[in-house]
Amino acid sequence: MKTVLVLGASSTIAQETVRQLAKKKMDFVLTGRKTEDLQALKNDLEIRHDVKVNVKQFNALDFDRHELFFNEVLEEFDGIDGLLLMYGAMADQKEAENSFALSRNMIDVNYTSAVSILNIAANYFEQQKRGFICAVSSVAGDRGRQSNYIYGSTKAGLSVYMEGLRNRLHQSGVQVLTVKPGMVDTKMTYGVVEDSPLLASPVKVAADISKSIAKRKDVVYTPWFWVIIMLVIKLIPEWIFKRTDI
Repeated sequence: MKTVLVLGASSTIAQETVRQLAKKKMDFVLTGRKTEDLQALKNDLEIRHDVKVNVKQFNALDFDRHELFFNEVLEEFDGIDGLLLMYGAMADQKEAENSFALSRNMIDVNYTSAVSILNIAANYFEQQKRGFICAVSSVAGDRGRQSNYIYGSTKAGLSVYMEGLRNRLHQSGVQVLTVKPGMVDTKMTYGVVEDSPLLASPVKVAADISKSIAKRKDVVYTPWFWVIIMLVIKLIPEWIFKRTDI
């Protein structure tokens, strides 16, 4: 039975992904800032899928405790076989332009904290020579657009970090998966992302993540059509792109 550490298990995508993986009889360590929010998920997984689930508190912004936290997980649960980094922060672009506090929160949550905890996890998996690390980035990181470039820049940083980590851990047999969703109907996007025919369901995104882990993929765009959309956007010459309103 494999044990998966889930960072940010209260997110909508995380919960749907865990439900998908539970069908494959994986055990879980669910983490979040508020552990009481995870009890319902724990009970549902244990009853529905007959898997072992534990809940542990994790504060992404408490960088000084990340190493202690990770070591406690290894000791309490006799090691782990995979890690899902599923949390994130997204503020309105215009508000972030006028508030460094909002900008910094996105930077620290989406990038700084990820580097902090994944550096620690990478050392563990490298020594173990097996397992997987999966982190949710975003198509917003593929090119800076005026509509969300502050958020996008934090995800661009995460994507490049994951790319380098994948290069590093390949020889150790560790899978490093970067997930690049488009717009997803979640609590984080409510009130920030308007209704759109491109808005995907968390269930669809979770299914793509589960399949990509099983197939040991490196990068997955979800839904699939974002590969084409972002390819077109990236191919637009800068002298034209800077005149667009997207």
